[in-house]
Amino acid sequence: MTTPAPIKIHYHKQSRELALTFADGQTFRLSAEYLRIHSPSAEVRGHGLQMPILQFGKKNVAINNVEGAGNYALKISFDDGHDTGLYTWEYLYNIGKNHDELWQMYLDRLEKEGQTRDTSVIQIHQL
Repeated sequence: MTTPAPIKIHYHKQSRELALTFADGQTFRLSAEYLRIHSPSAEVRGHGLQMPILQFGKKNVAINNVEGAGNYALKISFDDGHDTGLYTWEYLYNIGKNHDELWQMYLDRLEKEGQTRDTSVIQIHQL
């Protein structure tokens, strides 16, 4: 089955949420933080690693720019300087559809690794 393309994309600056409406009627509101921690970039996904690199301290991240990449993806630039990785329609649809499960997994991993969403209380680990 082919993933439907979005028919409407809107970034809500105040709430820092990207609203996506897909051709099949599915709608998702994905926070900038959620999109940033689930970036499809090599920086986050790792280079061939099984476990993505944990992103933390991203609670207040915002999106500076959203632009189309061909007819298949978005390139999102964040205010923390991150701007690599293409968010394909399939990827956006999947992280939208599985939001609750993925978010809970992220929160669980933060707790397990002693990190936080908040930038003001980043934990420094001694080696």
